[in-house]
Amino acid sequence: MKLIFDEMPLKHLTNFYGGEKELRANMFADGRNKILRGRLAPGASIGYHCHETSSEVIYILSGSGRMLTESGEERLTAGDCHYCELGNSHSLINDGAEELVFFAVVPQQ
Repeated sequence: MKLIFDEMPLKHLTNFYGGEKELRANMFADGRNKILRGRLAPGASIGYHCHETSSEVIYILSGSGRMLTESGEERLTAGDCHYCELGNSHSLINDGAEELVFFAVVPQQ
């Protein structure tokens, strides 16, 4: 199945998981998986949250930021991939000067 993010509605998720500002996302969900292209403006973040029922893969398409995890902090730039295992927690923060664009997959386990 081909997914065309530019043809999907853009969702505006304010203070997502208690984060700052807004996550903008084109999202596909079929009850088994969530697949999205997300955008965080400078200073925006996804709040710290636990993946109690799923894992998550985040691939940075452009921009830069930092990922807070249980084991510390990871710097992420275009081409980097972050994996949050089932039962672990994380938060994504755009601390750069340009928009942070990422691709994420959350399989329902």
